[in-house]
Amino acid sequence: MKIAILSRNTRLYSTQRLVEVARERGHVVRVLDPLRCYVRIAPGDVAIRYKGKPLRDIDAVIPRIGTTSTFYGTAVLRQLEMMGVYTPNPSDAVLRARDKLRALQILAAQGLDMPVTVFGDNPDDTSDVLAMLGDPPHVIKLNEGSQGTGVVLAEKRSASQSVIEAFRGLYANFLVQEFIGEANGSDLRCFVVGGKVVAAMQRDASPGEFRANLHRGGTASAAVLSTEEKQIAVRAAKALGLGIAGVDLLRSKRGPLILEVNASPGLEGIEAATGVDVSAHIIKHLEQHAKK
Repeated sequence: MKIAILSRNTRLYSTQRLVEVARERGHVVRVLDPLRCYVRIAPGDVAIRYKGKPLRDIDAVIPRIGTTSTFYGTAVLRQLEMMGVYTPNPSDAVLRARDKLRALQILAAQGLDMPVTVFGDNPDDTSDVLAMLGDPPHVIKLNEGSQGTGVVLAEKRSASQSVIEAFRGLYANFLVQEFIGEANGSDLRCFVVGGKVVAAMQRDASPGEFRANLHRGGTASAAVLSTEEKQIAVRAAKALGLGIAGVDLLRSKRGPLILEVNASPGLEGIEAATGVDVSAHIIKHLEQHAKK
């Protein structure tokens, strides 16, 4: 099987592991920088080229598209899909997950629970928007941030209003959520591949920090999930149309809450914490679903 990995950095652990495992299993793998791909669009005559040469005979593509290249990266992925290339994470699914607000709207429509979330655009409505959410602390986050960036904890209503004003001044899209204090700075990363949770870890925030992201200094350990937590993670990935997803959950007094769904979840942290060869699960999934 010929596999393409859309990634801007061949040195990233996740990219390297996918290449390594795929080659070990006898596949031909190529890492493509999506920003070096370019396309021709015409009725009955579509083509895609990479660094001056045509891309053809690709059986499957794994998108590892960063937030800075979402628009162009998903356009390239869409072109490959239109040419019949299999992908576990279609372009529309990546876009749904990348837009936090849209993802939460879809998940809520499916009856999946999450921290109460509000958003509003007009400064005149800020007080009432926060009243809809309830008393602080509030978590204010950029709509397309990643790895914990653009996430602020406001412990007073005045602080919430100040952060919101600052984000508006930057013309940034953001949302505001209730703070789940009983989570104690911990969350669960559930790694879903092909409708099954193949690995899970608990991430714990460093002292004085409320974000459990490993990029923010958090620590990770293998987690044992309840049946309900597994079911919620699988349902969340399916609702967004993702065959591969990192579903982040919080354990709360009212049960598991979905914090976020990641369409390009990293492999290094979860493989190290759990000892599970997640990369092999991904390649096996391609083997089962891609046309050879």
